[in-house]
Amino acid sequence: MNVVALMIGRGGSSLPDKNILPVLGVPLLKWTASAARRSRYVSRFYVSSDCPRILDVAGEAGYAPIVRPAELASDTAQSSDAVRHAMPIMEADGPVDILVVQHANVGTIHQDQIDACIDILIARSDLSAVIPSHEMAEYHPMRGKAVNADGTLAPFIPAATFVSANRQDLPKCLFFDHSFWVLRGRSAVFDPEGQAPWPCMGRRIAPYETSGCLDVHTLEDLEKTAVWLKANGVAPPDF
Repeated sequence: MNVVALMIGRGGSSLPDKNILPVLGVPLLKWTASAARRSRYVSRFYVSSDCPRILDVAGEAGYAPIVRPAELASDTAQSSDAVRHAMPIMEADGPVDILVVQHANVGTIHQDQIDACIDILIARSDLSAVIPSHEMAEYHPMRGKAVNADGTLAPFIPAATFVSANRQDLPKCLFFDHSFWVLRGRSAVFDPEGQAPWPCMGRRIAPYETSGCLDVHTLEDLEKTAVWLKANGVAPPDF
């Protein structure tokens, strides 16, 4: 079983250099890299970015660089396209049976989470992906509102004729963490019927339920990441 990690991160951001800003004295993406490096399964490591600084810092963690074309690094670029661009480059070095896609701006993950998702994908041959997911009942889509042309609100899902005000009465709804994705190689990544808006996950996705993660977009998020790492006893990267 060939398990490969691919870290993705653009240079452009509302928080400049967020992927390499220090958390407890260590660049953020090195915390992300450390989780994969400590996995029982992952044996090859790559990073896709348009930013030389990201490529260099990830290289210090043992990640081989994949230079992302400018058209795949714009504000409107799709992450699935970046994964698909990287896939044949990684396959040139050997088979990719399972691909662990990591987001460079999330440090609040642990190697045990990665391995648990891989375990599920190995055990379930019918699945295309296993994705960390969490509930946010207060933002359940059945409660969502669309804005009419006149500025008034209407149910975002018109078919929902009755929506209980009690969260426990609503059908279970999960949201992806976007900390990392575990994909079944080429068959998932290039599935023409993969689920939108991340078709590289394929069409048969199972959740790995978590309490959520911290996507870093502000300096406050960096501080919260440090608190999480301390609270969860995550050892500093050893590279």
